[in-house]
Amino acid sequence: MSPQVTEARPRDREATRERILRAARTLFGEQGYEQVTVRMIAAAADANIALVGRYFGSKAGLFAAVLEGEPVFSALFEGDEQGLPRRLAEYAAERMRQPPDSPILRTLERSARHPEVQAVARERLIAAVLIPLEARLSGPDARARARMAAAILLGIGATRRRLGPEQPTPADVDRLTAVFEACLAE
Repeated sequence: MSPQVTEARPRDREATRERILRAARTLFGEQGYEQVTVRMIAAAADANIALVGRYFGSKAGLFAAVLEGEPVFSALFEGDEQGLPRRLAEYAAERMRQPPDSPILRTLERSARHPEVQAVARERLIAAVLIPLEARLSGPDARARARMAAAILLGIGATRRRLGPEQPTPADVDRLTAVFEACLAE
């Protein structure tokens, strides 16, 4: 008897991890968090299901890793502190105008009531918005002021989801700038 020779894919931890992330991003974006299983993601990534657990811990951990790859607010926080309210207002106005471009952010909006998604979204909000915004603020109560600004941003997204997109005017941007100035003032 001759031994059967099979071609094995070389092990490449990072390549496998990236395949799993790409598959998860696609499936979460197409079907939503609740509908996608770890088994589906592993199959789409052509990876062993145990590797999802090894690399990401759980489906929620994988979703968190996918969110980490999404656009961040860091550009808003760059520049001088005096210009921050205007940058936030322009970003908020853009959110009024259209839904998020990212299918993952749409999934996040669609699945916002799911407990695992809530926990992941909370941690992402803290890490990507509250902590960097608080770090940019001088003076007392920086955390409270950052939370107020984040509440405005989240409220705009919630309003757009319920009422639909609306084209902001330059006056809207001016009003939002004044609101962010008030939220961020010492």
